[in-house]
Amino acid sequence: MTEVPGNTIHFFEEDIKFLLRNKRKLRNWFRATILEEGGKPGTLNFIFCSDSYLLDLNTSYLKHDTLTDIITFDLSENEQSVAGDIFISIERVKENAKSFQISFPRELHRVLIHGILHLLGYKDKTPSQQKEMRSKEDYYLSLLADLK
Repeated sequence: MTEVPGNTIHFFEEDIKFLLRNKRKLRNWFRATILEEGGKPGTLNFIFCSDSYLLDLNTSYLKHDTLTDIITFDLSENEQSVAGDIFISIERVKENAKSFQISFPRELHRVLIHGILHLLGYKDKTPSQQKEMRSKEDYYLSLLADLK
């Protein structure tokens, strides 16, 4: 996978302070993933926030009164375009990393690519969809190490 020009990928914080490392590498990874899946990179906004902020979104927009690590809003203008807002609870990612006994960066990367995969059309509601999603996450996580 090599660097791909085009599209816009932004990182924001909402109600927390969070320093994301290796932004260029992550942008290249997202673009390469989208292209490998046959999509066209569009504008992506990653918003890092707290549990309470994400719970408010989950309740207001999805009518789910539960904590979650990620909510993805697809803003694509057509089927090939991949664009959206991806909200990630840093608190939830830290808790999940601890529960799964993996590093915080590894869990954060899994959640980041999970959001991209949702925008690419992958679902995770049924056991078979969850299995496919996990397989895709693992595949793209394995490619991240090779990027600069």
